[in-house]
Amino acid sequence: MAERAQERDRERDRPALPRIRLDLPRERRARLLPEYDPEAFGRLSERIARFLGTGRFLVWMTLTIVVWVLWNVFAPPPLKFDEYPFIFLTLALSLQASYAAPLILLAQNRQDDRDRVNLEQDRKQNERSIADTEYLTREIAALRMGLGEVATRDWMRSELQDMLKELESRDGERRDVFPPDGDRHSDVPDR
Repeated sequence: MAERAQERDRERDRPALPRIRLDLPRERRARLLPEYDPEAFGRLSERIARFLGTGRFLVWMTLTIVVWVLWNVFAPPPLKFDEYPFIFLTLALSLQASYAAPLILLAQNRQDDRDRVNLEQDRKQNERSIADTEYLTREIAALRMGLGEVATRDWMRSELQDMLKELESRDGERRDVFPPDGDRHSDVPDR
């Protein structure tokens, strides 16, 4: 804030030069309206809107109106400040409503903006999760295909026995390289 004020003072003190070069920024114009921080104003409006939506506000508002009406009905005539039609009360309530409605709308707009950002982040996160899931699915499928090509013990035995039979047919004698085991005819224990 202080830096911004110093910068404005420096700009005001500079002599006004005609803008000849296009690569130089324009001089800042004097503003008629005061500058404000929209973020701070938005936070304030959200706090007010949150308070207006509480039971505490309704209780205090009701008590204020009841005390106002009772005072102006039963107080001695010189102490009454708003007679029976309660015009001043009506004016105060309509003024409060005229400020409350835009503040509530501003708070809702800010909430909508936050919700939109959260939804966008959720959508991106879901896209990443879907991509990761698809990648893992492809990897699992590749592993299953690769496991289908892995040689099992039964397949290796059958290949070796075929080779042994081929060798026996050449030599004429039988060699018992793989003695039969009672439980060893399946590769179930290998898994």
